[in-house]
Amino acid sequence: MTAFADGPYAPRRAIVAGLAALTAGPADGPAVLLLPGFTGSKEDFAPVLPLLAAAGLRGVAVDQRGQYESTGDPDGPDSQFELAGLAADVARAAAELGGPVHLVGHSFGGLVARAALLAHPEALASLVLLGSGPAAIVGPRGLALRAMFPLYDAGGLEAVWAAARAVDTVVRSPAEAEFLRRRFFASSERGMLVMGRALLAEPDRVATVAVAAAARAIPLLVAHGVGDDAWPPALQADMAARLGARYEVIPDALHSPAAQNPPATAGLLVAFVRDSAAVGSLAFEALAPPADAAEVA
Repeated sequence: MTAFADGPYAPRRAIVAGLAALTAGPADGPAVLLLPGFTGSKEDFAPVLPLLAAAGLRGVAVDQRGQYESTGDPDGPDSQFELAGLAADVARAAAELGGPVHLVGHSFGGLVARAALLAHPEALASLVLLGSGPAAIVGPRGLALRAMFPLYDAGGLEAVWAAARAVDTVVRSPAEAEFLRRRFFASSERGMLVMGRALLAEPDRVATVAVAAAARAIPLLVAHGVGDDAWPPALQADMAARLGARYEVIPDALHSPAAQNPPATAGLLVAFVRDSAAVGSLAFEALAPPADAAEVA
């Protein structure tokens, strides 16, 4: 999980706005900022970063504050791990990367991404909600997350980890299993609890997001794996329709298409970023005064 292929497009470790990151691609390429889901990390996007880089994009995957190698402030308030605090980190990262970014939020990261659009729209060139939903998580994953809190109260993080492994049906190599354990226990305990509560309590903000995106002509994409087992695919399709967003289903993938089908996921992101850049240029031209008017002024 932490060994990366060599070559000109291999991910490199970096720090972006205080957040641990993996980057790949030209420094002057369009920046694609990728936010992982609950208990996830930048490594979840490692398979797609070389593919984005090969297409001329600057892929930047981060650990959000409190995740894995991005430590939170131990003396700071819980609000640093809430959606508004994480969205502010996105705005700082976008500024450090040189301006509006193409923002991709996976699962819980999608909730952070749309919070960034609402609070800091100037930081976004486009928005992709990848395997995310209109409101709090539902279904089996929602039930499992609710069960985390009594487990934590009874036995701490060790009890939560043991329960998570007991129901994990994926066959994993020893190296992958060890990485997942290391990541889980390296993440902020307090951050995990705050983010988990946010994931269970988030209201439906789709209408507000649609208005905010339209006001600044920010292109939107909703995409998910064909077998997504978090927010049901039908719910994500309905969200896309309500947002007026492009909607795509990624084949041969479940809830983590960046890891489960990297070529299709990267291809979709590359095409969307290129289309968004074209739309952005047209929008700018529509807002700019004609050359002769500028000369008169």
